[in-house]
Amino acid sequence: MSIESLTAQLRHFAQDRDWEQFHTPKNLAMALSGEAGELLALFQWLRDEQVSEWFEDPANRTAVEHEMADVFGYLLRLADVLDIDLESSLRAKIGINAQKYPVELARGNALKYTALAAMRPADS
Repeated sequence: MSIESLTAQLRHFAQDRDWEQFHTPKNLAMALSGEAGELLALFQWLRDEQVSEWFEDPANRTAVEHEMADVFGYLLRLADVLDIDLESSLRAKIGINAQKYPVELARGNALKYTALAAMRPADS
């Protein structure tokens, strides 16, 4: 299923319930943040080495899938309401990040781009 068809399905879901009145950019952004918080809460207090085993439990996996779907759904609704093409926006952002995080400087470390910029040779 494409992003366009998912967006249309969510739009119709909201229209059928007369929820468009509630789907303002502010409300959708808040809902998106809330759902991201619910996803984060599933992993809260787990040590990194515990996550793989925890995720093998079908109930935990389903909970993560549902929260990720909620995040994705609200992101799609917000993009729809604001008339933002997420695919082209993501492609553009990947290009921006490629400039900020050149492979030769970013490979294998988690430094922020501002720290990487200080590592660039003076002539670049």
